[in-house]
Amino acid sequence: MFSRRTSWKLTPNRFTEVQRVMRAEGRELLDLTVSNPTRAHLSYDATSILSSLSRPEATDYDPQPKGLRSARNAVAAYYLEQSAGINIDSESLVLTTSTSEGYSYVFRLLCNPGDEVLVPKPSYPLFEFLADLQDVTLVPYPLLYDHGWQIDVHSLQNGVNTRTRAVVVVHPNNPTGSYISSHEREQLNSFCQRHDLALIVDEVFLDYSHDRVRRSTFATNQEALTFTLSGLSKISGLPQMKLAWLATSGPANAVSEAIARLELIADTYLSMNAPIQLAASVLLEQRKTMQPALLDRVLNNLAELDLQLARQKTSARLRIEGGWYAVLRVPATQSDEDLVIELLRKKSVLVHPGHFYDFPGDGYLIVSLIAPLTEFREGIKRILQAVND
Repeated sequence: MFSRRTSWKLTPNRFTEVQRVMRAEGRELLDLTVSNPTRAHLSYDATSILSSLSRPEATDYDPQPKGLRSARNAVAAYYLEQSAGINIDSESLVLTTSTSEGYSYVFRLLCNPGDEVLVPKPSYPLFEFLADLQDVTLVPYPLLYDHGWQIDVHSLQNGVNTRTRAVVVVHPNNPTGSYISSHEREQLNSFCQRHDLALIVDEVFLDYSHDRVRRSTFATNQEALTFTLSGLSKISGLPQMKLAWLATSGPANAVSEAIARLELIADTYLSMNAPIQLAASVLLEQRKTMQPALLDRVLNNLAELDLQLARQKTSARLRIEGGWYAVLRVPATQSDEDLVIELLRKKSVLVHPGHFYDFPGDGYLIVSLIAPLTEFREGIKRILQAVND
């Protein structure tokens, strides 16, 4: 009765089941997986946010497929202000309810059923479900670690074939926190030109560089047809305000045709709602208070992590440049799944196993850096106690 594309394993894994049991028992957990900033004990300007949703114009229906011009202009203004004068034409922007929807639009634009897209590994597991729903096949290319993360360009070349349509890049990667270097950008553009491929670039964490130096966006990349995704969820710490976008750039002829087709895809769904679009400029303005607060939280937790790691010798963290996560390298004395379940049961600490993000072997834990500092401090203490014991 049901499609093959949704034939996922629906029974909870052991890790999820243990969480459910412990929560049902009323056990308090130190959650070092938190990715929802609205649950991270941060202060929001509720008055401005809520009042922005009460515009009288919201009673009118103006179905613009790419999104209301005022909202697209607000996104263009964000790039102009945030990226040292980067000028993006609002006509090249298509608004979506989420970056996940943006991925779906681009997969539909580029791929026939069974076509392939190259994706980084390790990376966020959501790609698999998005690709399944669009009948797209994912082909992983590894990120290699040697005093920092680099793209394995040789594997990219080995992964391409006549059915390859695009390369996904996450800038910075989640969870490795590694940005695409200028040299890698040149290599990616050359690779895409050579094989007639598009670039799909996820920049949701772009603004969260740990050295506070602004990294270059791909939203103005001209060397290859490029689709850059971002949105309010991370930029302003507002995942509940469903506003994201696709910025299309590259060779003029390809961009023109891509935007025309994307507009028709968007017109088919008309998913964006008026109140959020009308509030776009106010909601984007929230980044000016939320980003410093989030980045301070990240850096304070990172300093605490380094302090505790310096007191022992069995574990270390991998180098990270941006984003909200850290990767811990721990002794691989058992599977990562067994380890995180043991941490749950014995230490009441919730962390993600490396295999959740497709790390190539055991011995990796992923911790969120936006958890409240007191909880983070105690959680890391318990993790290292367990690992060293």
